[in-house]
Amino acid sequence: MIINNNFHPSLRKVVDRSNNVSTDKTKNLKNTNFDDILKDKVAQRREVRFSKHAQMRLESRNIDLREAQRERISNAVQKAEEKGVKDSLVIVDDMALVVNVGSKTVITIVKNDELMENVFTNIDGAVFT
Repeated sequence: MIINNNFHPSLRKVVDRSNNVSTDKTKNLKNTNFDDILKDKVAQRREVRFSKHAQMRLESRNIDLREAQRERISNAVQKAEEKGVKDSLVIVDDMALVVNVGSKTVITIVKNDELMENVFTNIDGAVFT
């Protein structure tokens, strides 16, 4: 590459390397199916995660969420998101979950027998499922 009438061979190497990287990425994208990528992204978007605190609650109370319950929780979070809720109380069977809707993260989970006289704060919506 020539700059101000001076030849700079090292700049040419940098330009060539950056071009090779982008073509490698393009080749990888061409080998993947758009529908598969879209389905994967949609599935990831719907999945609800559990915070460390919620995971500890599940383990310490021997709560085993079935796949059907997890699906109902995901659907409840999606409904809350559609209504503009930021932090939701989700009631599933005999459990109450506090969920951050934006990050789709369960913050805490409480069984029905522990609910008496408890107050849930910092929520702006509730979904019963």
